Amino acid sequence: MKILVTGGAGFIGSHVSEALIAKGHEVHVLDDLSGGRQSNIPDGATFHKLDIRSEQAAELCRSQRFEAIVHHAAQMDVRRSVADPAFDADVNIIGFLLLIEAARDSGLKKIVFASTGGAIYGEPDYAPQDEQHPIRPVSPYGIAKLATEKYLYFYQATYGIEYVALRYGNVFGPRQNPYGEAGVVAIFAERMLRNEPVFVNGSGEQTRDYVFVDDVVRANLAALAHEGSGVFNVGTGKETDVNYLFRRIKELTGSSTREEHADAKPGEQLRSVLGCDKAARILGWEPTVEVDHGLKLTVDWFARRIEAIKA
Repeated sequence: MKILVTGGAGFIGSHVSEALIAKGHEVHVLDDLSGGRQSNIPDGATFHKLDIRSEQAAELCRSQRFEAIVHHAAQMDVRRSVADPAFDADVNIIGFLLLIEAARDSGLKKIVFASTGGAIYGEPDYAPQDEQHPIRPVSPYGIAKLATEKYLYFYQATYGIEYVALRYGNVFGPRQNPYGEAGVVAIFAERMLRNEPVFVNGSGEQTRDYVFVDDVVRANLAALAHEGSGVFNVGTGKETDVNYLFRRIKELTGSSTREEHADAKPGEQLRSVLGCDKAARILGWEPTVEVDHGLKLTVDWFARRIEAIKA
């Protein structure tokens, strides 16, 4: 297939692009490099440095006639979405609509969309949270992801464009940005390897569903191959708290960094864990990488990266 990967220079998008090329697909990467790195783009991909909201990006979709779009480009900072909801909506909703409007009459058959499990459900009424759990996003970021899912349903019903929305847990692994607000595993690994201070927000007892990037890549491949449309959680069904991450990453890095707690972030969700039975049943996908093994792979990658920079 001829596939456009938006956000393909970013953490998850670059891994997905790499896997698609390995499967023999023709891959084009669209990224403005505001969060991604050109060095992440795999060999064999055609790179277009463009903003998804630009007329040039729309023209690319019209002229290249992509069969599928794997949409990872996003404003992904939840706190920025709270501070500037209009900007978040401009990128995450309007940017998506401009792309799909340009592509819908140009051969587009399928969209795989990176949605969110962590920000879309809110505090759990029950755990793990499956796709039938009440939807209560409390950030503009989560609202924009939900709105995009609804637009995907509209485009499928109206134009016959199939879609799969993947509601990710907290994805971690090599290439994750250690300098943003998100990505606690990357932040801890980078700072501990440098023996820099690490701060745990609040008590550290807040839990998330940490899913390794290789498993997320396999979910994208399964979504692309799936004949039909739907929404699927992508997680592990297991909760891991921040204090455990701190202790385990400290052990893996051999760091002397002391555990320090900062004030809890206002409105931070206390629990999030995803039930993935639907993905197993319909997509044939299940997570295979245990959190501890994923943490070791991630720490090893960051250690090699730091050594390469020193050299």
